[in-house]
Amino acid sequence: MEFKNLLIEMSDGVATLTVNRPQALNALNSEVLTELECALYGLEQDAGAKTVVITGAGEKAFVAGADIKEMAAMTSYEGHQFALKGQRVMLFMEKMHTPVIAAVNGFALGGGLELALGCDFIYASAKAKLGFPEVTLGIMPGFGGTQNLSRLIGPNRANEMIFTGKVITAEKALAWGIVNEVFAPEELLAKARETAAAIAGVGTLGVGYAKDAIANGLNMTKEDGFRYEASLFGVLFATADQKEGMEAFVVKRKAVFQGK
Repeated sequence: MEFKNLLIEMSDGVATLTVNRPQALNALNSEVLTELECALYGLEQDAGAKTVVITGAGEKAFVAGADIKEMAAMTSYEGHQFALKGQRVMLFMEKMHTPVIAAVNGFALGGGLELALGCDFIYASAKAKLGFPEVTLGIMPGFGGTQNLSRLIGPNRANEMIFTGKVITAEKALAWGIVNEVFAPEELLAKARETAAAIAGVGTLGVGYAKDAIANGLNMTKEDGFRYEASLFGVLFATADQKEGMEAFVVKRKAVFQGK
């Protein structure tokens, strides 16, 4: 399927998905959200896509936010539906077995930061700026930002960012635990792809089940989380990848995983 606002490149099991609206700083409108949902669903079904890297076109923005021109004319009902549409994309990324890495190459504001937070982890350019400026427009984050940010860095810092609408640097985002690493702008995408390729080279079933255990375990008691982890651990012993990985270790050769 061809997309108007997205580019997808595939190399060695790594799919790079680029939001391609540089003239609008890659802002998310309804059309882009629909395309993102379709693209991510397709990549989840594609056995050749073992990891996904999401980034933005151009040098200025990852995604500068949701499209204010589109939102300005929305009714209350339309705003609610727009939020649900965005949330559906973020929740799908969380439920995907395929790991998703955000490569934040510039502004990640509002819906853009929500898109990054929907990924499994974030790498950022040293020039990146992150924030939730929605309150300066008389609204609030609507694509899961209030939920994902507070779970990631705690309510106090999330409250400060969301209530003030202030934008922070990549270095502060690193110190606060929002991003995992900060790279020079010219190194960012290569570093994200390097990590994605490393993940693509291991047992992707194990990675997918681990992602499942982490995401779902956060919504359980610790004891229930332990039980859920053990059940997924046991399921993996019925897979060809488990047999291959352990046999390769015993005979000291490189494992060749098939995702089965």
